[in-house]
Amino acid sequence: MTKIITLFILSLVLFSCGTYSEEQKKSFDQQIVTYLKKKDIKCNRTESGMYYKIIEPGEGEFIQFTDIVSFSYKGSFLNGQTFDNHHYPVEFAVKDLIGAWKEIMLELKPGAKAFLVAPPTLGYGDRDLEDIPPNSILVFEMEIKGVK
Repeated sequence: MTKIITLFILSLVLFSCGTYSEEQKKSFDQQIVTYLKKKDIKCNRTESGMYYKIIEPGEGEFIQFTDIVSFSYKGSFLNGQTFDNHHYPVEFAVKDLIGAWKEIMLELKPGAKAFLVAPPTLGYGDRDLEDIPPNSILVFEMEIKGVK
């Protein structure tokens, strides 16, 4: 029951950000589908538009929205250029993560490995960050190292 409530609240937060038109969202989705086909990667798609594949399920209890998670990750763009690579774990509260990471974390357990592709609506949106241009589709490989 708690997981259902958490997912409901998360979906309200995710879908309340209406900065993109339906046409833009469809364009992002098509770019992701084309990328996945080209790479021959089969993924699940969430209602929010994130594509993901759980590579290793991990063990124990599923991560909760209120947990603090340590994980390593690699972030890249559809063109393969890496913008961030943390071999050593970083630690964050799930509630403080970008939308895509919040969403995937609730599907993972300690020790899990996942691959995901996030449209800008679940990443950094139209913000211009130092290493990430506005409206970037982001590809992540991540491994959960620990949960508190």
